[in-house]
Amino acid sequence: MPHYQTLIHARWLVTVENNTILEHHSIAIHDQRIAAITPTSETSRWTADEIITLDEHVVMPGLINLHGHSAMTLLRGYADDQELMDWLQNHIWPAEGKHVDDEFVFDGSRIGMAEMIRSGTTTINDMYFYHSAVARAGVESGMRTFVGCSILEFPTNYAQNADEYISKAMAEREEYRDNPLITFTLAPHAPYTVSDATFQKITDIALANDMLVHCHIHETLSEVNDSVKEHGKRPLERLNTIGFLENKLIAAHMVHLTDDEIQLVADKNISIAHNPTSNMKLASGIAPVAKLLNAGVNVGIGTDGAASNNKLDMLAETRQTALLAKVGTLQPTDVPAFQAIEMATIHGARALRIEDQVGSIKVGKQADLIAINMSELETAPTFDVISHIVYAAGRENVSHLWVNGRCLMNARTLTTLDEAELKAVAKKWQTRINN
Repeated sequence: MPHYQTLIHARWLVTVENNTILEHHSIAIHDQRIAAITPTSETSRWTADEIITLDEHVVMPGLINLHGHSAMTLLRGYADDQELMDWLQNHIWPAEGKHVDDEFVFDGSRIGMAEMIRSGTTTINDMYFYHSAVARAGVESGMRTFVGCSILEFPTNYAQNADEYISKAMAEREEYRDNPLITFTLAPHAPYTVSDATFQKITDIALANDMLVHCHIHETLSEVNDSVKEHGKRPLERLNTIGFLENKLIAAHMVHLTDDEIQLVADKNISIAHNPTSNMKLASGIAPVAKLLNAGVNVGIGTDGAASNNKLDMLAETRQTALLAKVGTLQPTDVPAFQAIEMATIHGARALRIEDQVGSIKVGKQADLIAINMSELETAPTFDVISHIVYAAGRENVSHLWVNGRCLMNARTLTTLDEAELKAVAKKWQTRINN
């Protein structure tokens, strides 16, 4: 008679394995992994330390937020309805210069991670400063956290120049080398804030240390046009010329692309973090997601930061991804619901090079799972569970979440983070930033 740590009985399992949906099946979790998947009717002799019955729920892989700035929850709504460079240069960067420190990043990241957990996100690919603070927040929350170490040419509160950003990143990486849920990446901000020499240095370090690289690229048309004026090349061509595209690269946004650039992205095995709400809110444009997918490019989904979204809601982003792709091509068949779910799960895992660990429900993978309640009026009747996940369910329907088999949210209650404390922390920072 098998015995497990946790046994979950579900109405539906959306495995994201070969478009498979299993009805009335159970998942056994043991030693942080998915140990067994079987019809619930065959589990009568199984025992477990904990048995969870979710007979009106979908259980599916946790959502992977492929591009975010968690700490920027503390600047949510601080400056809205602005053009990107105006928003950055005249609002966000001055506010960051005034307030961002270790405490700001730790508190803001915890608030962001709590919001993401409550929205069904199990993994965040972050990008910000004070990297140890992001990592500490990840450890406290229990989320799978990729700590993107921002690198710029100009000074901030955190560092004075590109070399200092890089040296701090590599030193802080050593502190968390043995933590299986924390991974450090190098995150040059963008082609318009990083020099060729720094991009080349980052490439050398990333290749020598087998590190992922995460960068904003081709976000706006003005970025592309300014690059042509300054360098005589579009950003991707410039980055390709200096060898930067040889990295294990996650390119955030990638809105303005020619057909030749799409082919280059495919040839270089670059993954893209698509951020539909941020792109719409900042009027950056509609990324050619359908073209990218048809070219074989791996495209995942991100929220961007709460200062430019203003939510960290991956279910909402998955819905927006499916809808905006159709608007962009005037083809309602582009990015159907199941493909959008793949983008939010296994595509994100593939971009982070952890598809052998997470991103689908499969025996042997880590138990990064979420449950979505389909019993509410807003999801009734349920003709097609895949359609409902993308087009009908909201983050309020996410009831449970596990990372490595550890329950971080149980029946909408956070288990690792204190919601009341985080509300008080947010209020403290609102008062501080307003003064």
